[in-house]
Amino acid sequence: MNLQQYQEAVKKLAKEFENKDLEIATWGLGIAGEAGDVAGCIKKTITHKDDQLPGIKENLGDTMWYIAMICNSFGWDLQEVLEENIAKLQKRHPQGFTEENCQKDERRDWMEK
Repeated sequence: MNLQQYQEAVKKLAKEFENKDLEIATWGLGIAGEAGDVAGCIKKTITHKDDQLPGIKENLGDTMWYIAMICNSFGWDLQEVLEENIAKLQKRHPQGFTEENCQKDERRDWMEK
């Protein structure tokens, strides 16, 4: 399944909302909740020595579902969103990520002013 097929498939599994604000809030809060579940599984794997790898994988999928639904709500192509993200990061870190590049990050300069 490619990203376009995935984005279409999630539409068939989603609740329909009459209120656009409630729809976006639901998908956005869903991302937050699932990301928290990912974090909890990682914590348990590391600190409790309880293998939560299946839970991490499952919750990453759930997070992606909500991301795809936000893209659907705004009429965005998920593939395009991801490509734009890579282009932004490649521009910011043309030689790849380094701590030195982060020290020179324009966003950090802006925040310090």
